[in-house]
Amino acid sequence: MTDKKWKKKTGLGRGLGALLEDSEEKENISGSGATIRGAISEIPVDQIEVNPFQPRTDFNEEALEELAESIRVQGIIQPITVRALSENEFQLISGERRLQASKRAGLTAIPAYIRTADDQQMLEMALIENIQRENLNAIEIALSYQRLLSECDLKQEELGDRVGKNRTTVNNYLRLLKLPPDIQIALRDGKISMGHARAIVNIENVEQQLAIFKKAVNEGLSVRKVEELVRDLNTEKKETPKPKEQINPEIAKLQDKLTTHFGTKIQVKADSNNKGEIKIPFISAEELDRILELLNV
Repeated sequence: MTDKKWKKKTGLGRGLGALLEDSEEKENISGSGATIRGAISEIPVDQIEVNPFQPRTDFNEEALEELAESIRVQGIIQPITVRALSENEFQLISGERRLQASKRAGLTAIPAYIRTADDQQMLEMALIENIQRENLNAIEIALSYQRLLSECDLKQEELGDRVGKNRTTVNNYLRLLKLPPDIQIALRDGKISMGHARAIVNIENVEQQLAIFKKAVNEGLSVRKVEELVRDLNTEKKETPKPKEQINPEIAKLQDKLTTHFGTKIQVKADSNNKGEIKIPFISAEELDRILELLNV
């Protein structure tokens, strides 16, 4: 099978396919020449370790069993992709479900396409493959986009090229992570659609976001109706602007300094007796981990 035919057969998205092309390198890694980077080889399943950068941690048991049964009957149609760690040790790049199902089907070896990749490429490939799954919800996609931006040091334009989406589409997903956790969970669980969430995110006030969200869920409002409520609310807000709160210059300077340090909008409040609070918001477990690391907690 030529490399050209392989690329057509995989059905990989343009982003992951490009990454695999970038990482291709022909190189013998066994004395016999049986295992070659850039080639497809039969590799013992017990020599393949899972991808430590795999963002997907849960797999549908019923779907896995169905895939295992298909493999028992038809074998592996699409090889997995791995990188070689040593002569008899490999690490999975893509194909976690196929590998797990193959083990269930009783296979002792599996066809694998061998690539060269460093740790950052491994993470990027795993995230992009995860994004290209058809059953991902909007929050899972948004979190994967965020990880690609922060952990793989990509810009939004580069991210769009990697995943085959334009910058506006990528930004629409990323904006969902600004929503309160309750709304993100509802979107993840299918209680509201991305259309509902995209409308609600246009409201600045969290309490008002939650109020419209609860109304939409309780009354089964359509996306168009939610958009109307948001539009009316924003129009009313423009007509009756609230007086701007006066902030102590020193407090404002401290807020700016903390915001720069933590990379997120920090709120500092203090009364005349110097009593107050500091609020450090976060929108995901990954961002919380990053803030805790900065705090050395």
